[in-house]
Amino acid sequence: MSKLFWRISCLLLAAFIVAPVQAQVIDDSEDGPNLPRFVSFRSDHINGRSGPGSRYPIEWVYTQKGAPVEVVAEFELWRKVKDWQGSESWIHKSMLSNKRTAKVITPGENNLYAEPDYKSKVIARAEDETVAEIVKCPAEHGFCLLKFGQISGWMSKNNLYGVYKEEVIN
Repeated sequence: MSKLFWRISCLLLAAFIVAPVQAQVIDDSEDGPNLPRFVSFRSDHINGRSGPGSRYPIEWVYTQKGAPVEVVAEFELWRKVKDWQGSESWIHKSMLSNKRTAKVITPGENNLYAEPDYKSKVIARAEDETVAEIVKCPAEHGFCLLKFGQISGWMSKNNLYGVYKEEVIN
């Protein structure tokens, strides 16, 4: 009788250990289970909460639609994100988009170049905290082609939040 009890106890313990791992693998929507990864805000009013659920208090209200954030953790339908200033909060995944954007993070006016080269013609200037769509970030250099409304140009990755230094986006 005690051997049977021991075997059943071990099986139940194994089931509880394996179950949480399976639950984490099942929810691989958006870009999949790759962490960390960049996404962007789908709306211009998003509540950032202290934990993964609507019962947790609101810590931040994000108001810049399209702004990039880094997903650093996932729990069911919630994503823990880090913003460009390093603040972290939990956001429902329906408020996030896989559209890749970048935020200009260097203070003042930042040059937008005609070619991916500092010596090329400056075609526009972007203020800090401006958000742009990422068109591409080739491997050959440290620049990304960005689209600010109707204007497209190249900017150094060093001036941007929303793309990793060695990341290639085609």
